[in-house]
Formats: sequence, structure tokens, C-alpha cells
Amino acid sequence: MLGPDGDASVDELVADANRLRRIYDDDLGTGGATPGPRPVVSDSWQRSLAARVDPESRLPPLVYRADELRDVRECHPLHSVMPLLRNTLVSIADEAMHVMLVTDADGHVLWRDGAHGLLTSADDVGLAEGTRWTEDAIGTNAMGTALALDEPVRIHSAEHLVRTYHDWTCVAAPVHDPDTGDTIGAIDISGPLHTVHPALVQLVTTTAQLAENQLRVRLAIADERLRVRNMPHLSALRGAEGALLSATGRVIASEPYGRFPERIRLEQGADRVQLGDGREMAVEALSEGYLLVPPSRRRARALTERPPPSLALRFTGGAGPRITLDGTEAAATLRPAEILTALALHPDGLSGEQLTLLLYGEDGNPTTVRGEIHRLRSSLGADLLLTRPYRLAAEPDADFLRMRVALRQGRAADALDACHGELLPRSDAPAVRELRDELAVGLRHAVRAAEDPELLHRFTGHPLGVDDLEAHERLLELLDRDDPRRAAVTARAERLLA
Repeated sequence: MLGPDGDASVDELVADANRLRRIYDDDLGTGGATPGPRPVVSDSWQRSLAARVDPESRLPPLVYRADELRDVRECHPLHSVMPLLRNTLVSIADEAMHVMLVTDADGHVLWRDGAHGLLTSADDVGLAEGTRWTEDAIGTNAMGTALALDEPVRIHSAEHLVRTYHDWTCVAAPVHDPDTGDTIGAIDISGPLHTVHPALVQLVTTTAQLAENQLRVRLAIADERLRVRNMPHLSALRGAEGALLSATGRVIASEPYGRFPERIRLEQGADRVQLGDGREMAVEALSEGYLLVPPSRRRARALTERPPPSLALRFTGGAGPRITLDGTEAAATLRPAEILTALALHPDGLSGEQLTLLLYGEDGNPTTVRGEIHRLRSSLGADLLLTRPYRLAAEPDADFLRMRVALRQGRAADALDACHGELLPRSDAPAVRELRDELAVGLRHAVRAAEDPELLHRFTGHPLGVDDLEAHERLLELLDRDDPRRAAVTARAERLLA
């Protein structure tokens, strides 16, 4: 049997694995005289079975595709400490024929590294990036059980509920956010059962603590930056009480000192908060946190606020989406353009779940959307893209919005002027698909209904009308016999008909 200290020979490891398999068969089979598994394992088995995990199931579910992982990783708090984790664990994992895995709080594997010769074997059993390893997804395992218990765990051989992993041993420890104390992920070392070493539990636990310490240092730096940048807001109160809060509600600075608790809970979208002693304070959003001021001071300060940056969106046509921010134009990738389209259509704001549904449909993951919003706020500015709920600070000058308004008001010519082609033609987001169809169909109907040969001629040369046979045929009916444009229109109509 493996003890808490000391090494174990290969023979002892194999013998211990065989003992665990007998326990597994007795406990999950017809019963027998073999003592049951450790309490931590037994309890995990019960939670997994209650979640309807099949011990004979093969692989964990894949949640993130490879093309989604980059954005999710960059927005995860453990992204900043990955160099530390790699320096600490990967060389050890490589030499010991193990793989290092790092998950988020929901058990999704975001990073994997380690012994090259073992990665193929890891792929075969789903120990891969983008998979989900919670207990309710794949049963008892070190990552999922460490997250469930919020403590370091080693799961050896047949202690895994799913039989696929009886040839593996895994050790994992949770990592916590030094700001909120919440679990933000887990660090795991996994390998063949004969390579397990008792010191791995201590190694992984210590590495998790080192990661938390580095996050704590980064938090202190961010706090100081927030304090320095925003102290003028407190100074402007001229003796009135107020406080600077982090994005999570921690009090970074206050005036006077000691008049506020360490943390203040802010409801989503609230513009007022009542403190424990009954005082009411107004809540004003800053780019990196919040300012609490007396309600009587809110209006005076609002008059001095800088207006949000101007935003123009050109998302129709095949040239690719373009964003103009305060007069500077730049190309945009597809996902930010889809997010901005959804937010522009809902000026009152969207929750994470609502935005996820509009972008991904029923199979979407709000965690992915939070990451994408974080990246977009970094590029556009927190003053423009607000949270709680997600919304734009001002209505953008968007070609698709101008087109939709013109169509609804019966102004077909103005709608055609605003449109450069299909809305985000490469997008498969449900919200974009619906609006794209609405605009294309609405424009065709409006132009044909106008019975205006000049408008129809413009439309037949437009990306949305160049392949419209009915529009060409109607234009030929409206054009005079001697109109010089008839020949070209006739030729195009014949090609379409062919």
C-alpha cells in the first residue's frame, strides 16, 4: 500500500492498484469482503453516481474547441502565472513521464504540457485541452474532486470512478483568487500509475500556493494603480465621505479613513448601495472599479464627466468589419463585431446568459463570452463598453442600424445608401443571422415596392441585388425602350436566367 511518505517500488504500486481494483469491483459490483475505499473516494463516487456518471463511460465532454481556447486562456486569471507553473512543474513532469494540466473553476482544462511521449496516451483518454473534468462530467478524478472539496487530492488507479482511468494516477490542488477567496482553477499532475510518487501531492500543493502568492502581488500592484489614478475623485469631494472600490467591491481608499467596511457588496447595475450602518451612498462606475459618493454629490460630479468615445461601425459588405473609435478606423475580427452588433441592437443591455444565447445559441458557454467581453473592453475602453449588464455607453453610428431604421420608416433609398452588402457574411451567430436575413429581405422588398427605375438600377448593381433576377426583370419593365442601360441589364438578366 502507498503511504504518505517514502518511495514505493513498481511492484508495490502495481499491488496497490490491484487492491484498489478489488475494492472497485466489490463496491460497485455485487459486494464482497474487501474493505471499502477511502472516505474521500467513497464520497466522490456517491456524488458522481448521483450525477448519473456511467463507470463504463469513455471520455470527458469537449467544451472548448481549439479556436476558442486562445481567448478563454488570455482572459483567465491563471494566464499571468503560467510561466511560473511551467518553470516549476513541466520539467519535473517531463522527466517523470507525467503531464501537467491546469483547469478553470468549472473544471475545463485550459492548459496542458509535459512529457511528449505521454501526450498521445493522454489524448487517447481525453486528458486534453478544452475537456471538462468535474465529477458530474467524468466521475471521481483529482481535478474534479479537488475542485469539489476545495483541497488537494490524489486519485490513484481504480479510485477513479470511470474504468478508463484505472491505469492512471492524478494529483491536483485548487488555486484561489487572493481578492475574493473564490476557487479559480486547479493544477494537476497526471501519469501512468507506476510513476506515482508520494511527494507529488506536496509539490502540486506548494505550486498552487506559489501561484496564489504571485496573484496576490499582482493584485497589490493593480490596487495601487487604481488608487493613484482615481484619488482625484476622492480629493474632489473636499471633505465629504467617499470610497474607491475595486471591481469586486473591495475598499481601496476612503475618506475619512475607517468609515467603510473592507468590502461592499454591489448589486448588478445598482446606482445606490446601503451600508451596514444605514448610510446610503451613490455608486459611480470607473474604468477599473467604482466610486462611492454621497447621493447629493452625484449630480454635480456627473456634469464634469467626460462623454464616452464616439463609435462608428461598418459591418455590411464583403470588405470585412471596420470599427472607427474617436475618428480612428481599424479592421475588426469577427467575434468582436458580432458582440458589438448584439449590444447595438439591445441598448438597454444584456446579461451574460442573454449575450451567450445571441452569439452561440443554446450550446453557448457564458464563460467564453466573459472572456471575449474582457478582451473587447481592453481594446475599446471600459468607459465605452459597460458591464452589469453588458451595454454600450452610447448608441454607435452603425450602418446596419441606419439601414434598419430607414427600412422601418419606408425610406428605401436611404436604406440602400447605408448598406454595403450582407451584414457580417461570415458570421453564424444567431443574432447576426436573424438581422442579416431581415435586412436583406427588407431591402429587396422595399426597392421593388418603390417602383422607381433609378432605385432599382442602383439595386441591381448592389451586392444584395446583383444576383436578383426578379429585380432585373422588373427593371426592364420600367426602363424606356431607348434607355441606354437596357442592354447591360438585359445581359445580366440573361446570365441569371441561364
